Amino acid sequence: MTIRCEIVSQDRLVYEDDVDIVVLPGEDGEMGILPHHAPLLSTLRLGVIKVRKGGEETIFTVTGGLVEVQPDIVTILADAAENVEEIDIARAEEARKRVQEMMEGARKGEDLDTYLALEAALRRSNLRLDVAQRFRSARGRVNRSTEEPGESR
Repeated sequence: MTIRCEIVSQDRLVYEDDVDIVVLPGEDGEMGILPHHAPLLSTLRLGVIKVRKGGEETIFTVTGGLVEVQPDIVTILADAAENVEEIDIARAEEARKRVQEMMEGARKGEDLDTYLALEAALRRSNLRLDVAQRFRSARGRVNRSTEEPGESR
């Protein structure tokens, strides 16, 4: 038994497939969505979406948004989302450095709005780098059967 999962960002369809479970960062904590889940509408926080199908897990970053759950479909409307395999680590590290440098300038100028926007950009950059370094594997999937007993991803 499966549930349809659709992850949509502002500019594209990021993922669409029938899956076994979707684990996502709800505003009040991590949620696991299985087939025939009760209807639900929730905001998402910055974090990781894990989509499991068979023995494989596909990992995505999400920077917030909304999730609508129906018994047969999970629709994620993300502010931004990407598969971990799409993350260019060198480009992400360079972006983080630029943001950190810009934050120093904003701090000195005491421009609070700019500083807060840069702080959010830094959180997004750190998430992308952390997820890429922790979850990267062949073709963006984690084979659950190769994990050691008790190991959690």
